Amino acid sequence: MADLVRNYIGGRWVAPIARDTLTVTDPSSGEELARLPLSGPSDVGAAVAAAASAFPAWRGTPAVERARVLFRLKALLEEHKEELAVSLTGEHGKVIAETRGEIQRGIENVEHACGIPSLMLGDTLEDVASGIDCASWRQPLGVFGIITPYNFPVMIPMWFWPYAVATGNTVVLKPSEQDPLTHQRIVALAEEAGLPPGVLNVVHGGRAVVESVCDHPDIVGVSFVGSSRVAAMVYARAAASGKRVQALGGAKNHIIVMPDADMEAAADACAASAFGSSGQRCLAGSVFSGVGDAYAPFRDRLMDVASSMRLGNGLDPETDMGPVISAAHRDRVRSFIDVGAAGPGRLLLDGRAASVEGRDGGYWVGPTVFEDVPPDSPLGTEEVFGPVVTLSKATTVEDAIERVRRSRYGNACSIFTTSGRTAREFRHGSGVAMMGVNVGVAAPMAFFPFGGSKESFYGDLKAQGRDAVSFFTEQRVVISRW
Repeated sequence: MADLVRNYIGGRWVAPIARDTLTVTDPSSGEELARLPLSGPSDVGAAVAAAASAFPAWRGTPAVERARVLFRLKALLEEHKEELAVSLTGEHGKVIAETRGEIQRGIENVEHACGIPSLMLGDTLEDVASGIDCASWRQPLGVFGIITPYNFPVMIPMWFWPYAVATGNTVVLKPSEQDPLTHQRIVALAEEAGLPPGVLNVVHGGRAVVESVCDHPDIVGVSFVGSSRVAAMVYARAAASGKRVQALGGAKNHIIVMPDADMEAAADACAASAFGSSGQRCLAGSVFSGVGDAYAPFRDRLMDVASSMRLGNGLDPETDMGPVISAAHRDRVRSFIDVGAAGPGRLLLDGRAASVEGRDGGYWVGPTVFEDVPPDSPLGTEEVFGPVVTLSKATTVEDAIERVRRSRYGNACSIFTTSGRTAREFRHGSGVAMMGVNVGVAAPMAFFPFGGSKESFYGDLKAQGRDAVSFFTEQRVVISRW
């Protein structure tokens, strides 16, 4: 029988109070990797108690000393980068080049959080009135809950908890129940780096853990990433109990290709955007608009790239695309293709029958391309979260931008063009939070905010960058006369 994944509470790896479990599988083979506990409110309560107990001493630790722990963690992550990437490919399925990139993005957030002595600086002004001075400080708040998804199980937790602990808070993390193993190793490295017991706690499980984190009176704020449906519920439930919340949701990302674009580069970038990580990312391009004469050559090049992609084990250097995360998700993606194939619209490339020799138990869906899908159909409006794209022709760039604006999501969008004027019109009018110009995946670096707009984001302060420091601190203003 596979090993039971343990919770991490108060600096110790502990068995859960709850006894129910589910299976963690290798998505490329369906083989069992581990059993995961479905923890409950009592497990969350124990983790919150440990975090609350650790908070006063950790808050009182000078910012430079907290930063030194993160410096040591960064060095350990770099030392173990390949080990972590191999582990992540095994439990998620994405190809090794992608997991190496994900680990690097996580390291970059730790690196940015190392600058917390500067990032937490306040402001002062002498003589705001005669003999009166004013100063502001940023202070930590207490225990934060962090709830993260399966698609980037290393990087996304590190959008949040390094900033939370750097600013002097303590954390209860609920990772995805589908691929929690690699982050377990990162928690062990954080302990090795000197993070004190109770500062970072991990509770595994499903909905019961999420609800307990939202409701617990000693948790002051919640960071969440997942579907828009759940993001809206987490935002409402946690805010109703008095917490600050940042809830990042789903997406339906549009990419516009202009006639003056480098067509080969645009199609290659769009294929990487749509089919990288098997389409399981909130920045994946899924609706492509070719403007005017751009449409036919863009479609033909994209089809060439998509139809030649090789599926397989992500550790094989010849593999272009791995499986999706689970049998249930494979079936969900196939159901979208079923609906689209019934028309209207035209199925140009069908990935439903994808298979890999010797890995019959894997969760395979191949690159799938539709043409002329109505913009108000499920394929045109719903997040599939798989390697499925739709192509359509736009008459003008204004028409293509209007399609972007009509979407209820606003996570990311991109344009491919050599015209600065067109790029500016797109930037000015798209109404989307993260935009790319000649970039297929508009992913901000750690020192810029990450988060969408409209139904892709609930809250005010986003992940990463200055927003992270603001979210995990309260600004205190002192007016003094002596």
